[in-house]
Amino acid sequence: MNANRIILGAIALSALAGCATPETRVRNGLMSAGLSAPVSACMADRMVDRLSLGQLNKLNGLGKLKNRNPGDVTFKEFVKQTRSLQDPEIVGVVTSSGLVCAVK
Repeated sequence: MNANRIILGAIALSALAGCATPETRVRNGLMSAGLSAPVSACMADRMVDRLSLGQLNKLNGLGKLKNRNPGDVTFKEFVKQTRSLQDPEIVGVVTSSGLVCAVK
């Protein structure tokens, strides 16, 4: 019976994770990439309004910036890695969002 509870709990958590808003996913992705929590939250709010889901998925695929601790990556390093995607719109939105959020 205990195993059933664990399985049901895992299913419930999976369902909740699927309900996360794009902003939450982007914020968590930015923090996983090593940006600080406040900057990630601010940037995610701006980025989901300015980029398509395809572009946001491209950003999520930045393999060199995975599983870092929040605050470990500088904004400059993040922009440098973003340029590797070769999408000027993504680079522009990331750069402008980062600058606006850094000033806040």
